[in-house]
Amino acid sequence: MNNNRREFLKTLGLTGIGLSIGLDGFSKNASLKKLSPATVALEINPFIIIENTGKITLVNSRPDMGQGSTQAVPSLLAEELEVSLDQVSIIQSDGRSKYGSQQSGGSSSVRGLWMPLRKAGAAAKEMLIKAAAEKWGVNAADCYAEAGKIYLKGTQKSLTYGEVADLASTYEVPKNPKLKDPKDFKILGKFNKRLDVPDRVTGKAVYGIDAEIPGMVFAKVVHSPRIHDSIASIDDAAARKVVGVLDVIKIERAMPHTKVDAVAVIAQNQWAALKGAKALNINWKSESSKYLNQNTSEYFEAAYAAAKKPGIRAEEKGDFDANFETATQKLEAVYETPFLAHAAIEAENATVHIKDDGSVEVWAPIQGPDGALSQVAQYLGVSEEKVKINVTLLGGSFGRKAYMDFLNEACDIARKIKKPVKVLWTKEDDITQGPYRPAMLSRLQGVIDNGRGTAFHHQAIGESIAGQVFNGLRPNTADDWLSGELSQENNEYGFGINKVSYSRVKTSIPVVWWRSVYASNFGWGQECFIDEMAHEAKKDPLEFRLSLLKNAPRFTNVLNLLAEKADYKTPLEAGKARGIAVFRSFDSISAACVFVSKTDSGIKIDKVISVIDCGMYVNPDNVKAQTEGNIVMGIQAATKGGIIFENNQCVQSNYHDYNILRNSEIPKMEIHVVENYEKPGGVGEPGLPPIAPALGNAIFNLTGKRERKLPLVL
Repeated sequence: MNNNRREFLKTLGLTGIGLSIGLDGFSKNASLKKLSPATVALEINPFIIIENTGKITLVNSRPDMGQGSTQAVPSLLAEELEVSLDQVSIIQSDGRSKYGSQQSGGSSSVRGLWMPLRKAGAAAKEMLIKAAAEKWGVNAADCYAEAGKIYLKGTQKSLTYGEVADLASTYEVPKNPKLKDPKDFKILGKFNKRLDVPDRVTGKAVYGIDAEIPGMVFAKVVHSPRIHDSIASIDDAAARKVVGVLDVIKIERAMPHTKVDAVAVIAQNQWAALKGAKALNINWKSESSKYLNQNTSEYFEAAYAAAKKPGIRAEEKGDFDANFETATQKLEAVYETPFLAHAAIEAENATVHIKDDGSVEVWAPIQGPDGALSQVAQYLGVSEEKVKINVTLLGGSFGRKAYMDFLNEACDIARKIKKPVKVLWTKEDDITQGPYRPAMLSRLQGVIDNGRGTAFHHQAIGESIAGQVFNGLRPNTADDWLSGELSQENNEYGFGINKVSYSRVKTSIPVVWWRSVYASNFGWGQECFIDEMAHEAKKDPLEFRLSLLKNAPRFTNVLNLLAEKADYKTPLEAGKARGIAVFRSFDSISAACVFVSKTDSGIKIDKVISVIDCGMYVNPDNVKAQTEGNIVMGIQAATKGGIIFENNQCVQSNYHDYNILRNSEIPKMEIHVVENYEKPGGVGEPGLPPIAPALGNAIFNLTGKRERKLPLVL
């Protein structure tokens, strides 16, 4: 990468540097430091640049996969800097470590950047005001900032930020700039149009699939239907006769936990690569004896066997087992969730160019440019300084594009053919090859005493993402990611006796995060079982929850607001019912009420009301949009069926047999956002976990039959 200052500024489209401020990390207490032009050119940090022309540029460290980071991130800056959103330009970070964490996932963008970027904007504003005051020979207290200018109180005098940027750059960066009172926000918490929407609608926006570079060839990778098979032989004679096919080579699919054989057809265009791939005759050698639980039936058999045994204790308050043993009123159930594919509209793709000087340039829709940079460098055996990551927009991801096996494939091919190459997976690759949301069981036990829930145990059972993907789970240890979702501190149900345990069931079916990670698995079991306990106690499910959450004001506020908006206390007519659920994930609390009715053909979902308390937020419209997306994916996960492996291979292959929710099936949705000044929580995922259990509870209230296994049959 050429770090010449002139080239750097040319790349950014900047004409002159005035004031630039970098963030030293992205923690709440991140320090600020002023960046000289030379430092900016050589050591790219998260920064704000104010040019002499007044142009403001921000480096966005969180890729946009539909969650709106291209608006949310500059909004944090613009609020404190007193500029409008249309005055801010934004460029994407390229994976360098000085930008801090660059992973879009875990609903972390606004949560992680809320204080650091506001602090950077406030510091820049103070420096600009000080510079204007010096030019006018007045006190800084007599000046104020508004709309990209500094004004002198009581006069008509004003200076643009660009006019004072050079002088401001000579000052020390304030260590503790004064932040605005949230009550005075003009942008944060207010509706603002997404300025990036027109380009997305008109097709001007650039996604990974759109990347094109001179001299690029295309590659279609052929994977074994049985993911872990090796190649016995390749007959490529017919493939090589396809017009446009240039070569056929053996490559590898390098996943985080293993490597498997694959074949790449190289061609002049994508169509020729696809046609050539279909003409290949590959003899795959089964390696099933080396792998564990490759069929879903085997996996669930092992999981249900584990449910009959004690798990590894992750958390316990009181002696649950002793209490359960002697209890007179108790209940127990096992809830099941399937493997799920991510099935994003844009399939996995990457374009890689390994240049003659040994440097590597990548164009790809990835969730974490920092992880991609280090992965590419390690995989190709080059220094990180020789790798440049160009992050495009992502056409959906939901966790999948943080698992960068497709990028490794492009690197392997580019290394072998010594040409820039674009690898584009098909939807069949995406569905059949994984990775998937892990299938999980929830074994639940509860004790009732005098109409109150007094003891609760949640045993999480299934494969560990940390264990499989990162080999990061020690034997006889509970997965922290699972226990964190289920801890009493997180859900705040006031059971006097509470236990969380975990049983790992290994599988060779590749797994990774899926939207809301484990919360979508365990919200299903927990919230349906809470309803079961309420009915056992002969209590209304809402009142039963409120009694357990009497010391959790944010939870009770969410549930009471949900009850109000759902008109919960008004009886429904015959043939109709509703169900509720509440769950906290990613520092946000979300509750849902699902309305259902009987029809001649089964059960119809009529309406979903969702309430979310995500603390302070950027844009209410985006909060609602993300929650609507969560409702759709939540219903889909609950009703459309999961991934099934038979004979060591995936049964589903595309949208025709891995069904997603269609427009005609989406019910009416009503979203309510709680207003408060709590610290920001996540938005992209928390609305999903309550949907399936609220639907399951509604179906029970409608039919009297308790379903404990997803998918639900409507």
